[in-house]
Amino acid sequence: MTNISSDVIRGYNDTMILYLLLNGPSYGYEISKQIKALSGEKYIIKETTLYSAFTRMEKNGYIESFQDASEIGKKRTYYRITDTGRTYYREKCDEWQLTKEVVEVFIHKKPDLPGTMTDA
Repeated sequence: MTNISSDVIRGYNDTMILYLLLNGPSYGYEISKQIKALSGEKYIIKETTLYSAFTRMEKNGYIESFQDASEIGKKRTYYRITDTGRTYYREKCDEWQLTKEVVEVFIHKKPDLPGTMTDA
């Protein structure tokens, strides 16, 4: 099975995280598990990538963090999406549709014919 490289998907980490926060607050480990599961294990977000995204998105006002005690009494940092984050999420979804349209022009539909311009 081929996994998605972090370089390819980097610009959409925020979108995936915001999508998961649309349903309510969550914390880092749970978000990483959901990304792995929803992607069919084709994308596993690195912990450093995840927490860098949290820091960036909080700085930009897309999410807010807060502390809460877990069932075992350990404090955990949760994240919730803001109204600004919801707007940004919608913009990124629109951007993805446009990106997909552009990139698909350059993807060979017939992989058995590398280097040919038969689709043009």
